Amino acid sequence: MTIPYQPRDPGNYRPRIALIGCGGITMHHLTAYRAAGYDVVALCDVDATRAEARRAQFFPDALVTNDASVILRDPTIAVVDIATHPADRVPLIEAALRAGKHVLSQKPFVLDLVDGERLVALAQANHVQLAVNQNGRWAPHVAYMRGAIAAGLVGTVSSVDLAVHWDHNWVVGTPFDDIDDLLLYDFAIHWFDMLTCYFPGQTPLGVSARVTTSAQQRARPPLLGHVMVEYPSALATMSFNADTRYGGSDRTLIVGDMGTLSSSGPGLSEQHVTLTTAAGSTSPVLKGSWFPDGFHGTMAELLCAIAEQRAPTHSAANNLTSLALCFAAIASSRSGTRIVPGMVRSL
Repeated sequence: MTIPYQPRDPGNYRPRIALIGCGGITMHHLTAYRAAGYDVVALCDVDATRAEARRAQFFPDALVTNDASVILRDPTIAVVDIATHPADRVPLIEAALRAGKHVLSQKPFVLDLVDGERLVALAQANHVQLAVNQNGRWAPHVAYMRGAIAAGLVGTVSSVDLAVHWDHNWVVGTPFDDIDDLLLYDFAIHWFDMLTCYFPGQTPLGVSARVTTSAQQRARPPLLGHVMVEYPSALATMSFNADTRYGGSDRTLIVGDMGTLSSSGPGLSEQHVTLTTAAGSTSPVLKGSWFPDGFHGTMAELLCAIAEQRAPTHSAANNLTSLALCFAAIASSRSGTRIVPGMVRSL
């Protein structure tokens, strides 16, 4: 069976797109959008020089402004990619939804589930789509594995084990070094979101997590962590070591009653996937990489959803499950107790 794992563009539908927030990560947004032939017509940042730099590099005909309201008042702009930091994002998303714009929000979506639920309801009331840039879903190995699960190739999943070892000390000297829960919030949100995909329809019952600092790390927040998530008849574990200076590794093992999926490699962009069932083992040759294909995937799925008049698979409503897992893990790491997802509403 062929598993579709690459981003799917929406035919000839090419709406006018604006980007609000032109920080470092948006280089990958714009690289993907340019390669896909998307129509990015405006770039906004409080520091207009950053927007001008993005314009010069990617979309030389785009409007540059430091005033988001200029974009929101433009009736020809249909989609807004909001890539600011979380604290600034909620009012921008709200204003964009009220202006009738479809929105792709940077992750993590919100700092408070109440805000997230309110924005989901606001999008529905204004008949627009609100999606979250959980770009890890379109990393080729992740997209293939979630596609295989959705196709029923491994049956009912009973366990997922994720182990990620890399060097995250690059955050020293950046605003990310000031985030106390950097490991579980800003980074691991991708892996909590993967669990939402790997356990479709299953409600998590409890989360236990621990974090600590290594003796050698240079970053301020803890870079070592372990998380266990309980489901009614399944268990997931996540192990993180963000102070791995040499020999990085990223491994996934998904076990079902009809098959097993495994993926491993030295990092996020180089993964070897194997599907094993009663019929034997197969290892697909996957094209692409998380960066920038993941960013292509998030915008492509939103555009497809708009064109097909349906909710995107990475809708904000869907992402609230991933956020609830993340918030519970952070609370557990602080309290040392098991936390039921959804009980912790905000950070």
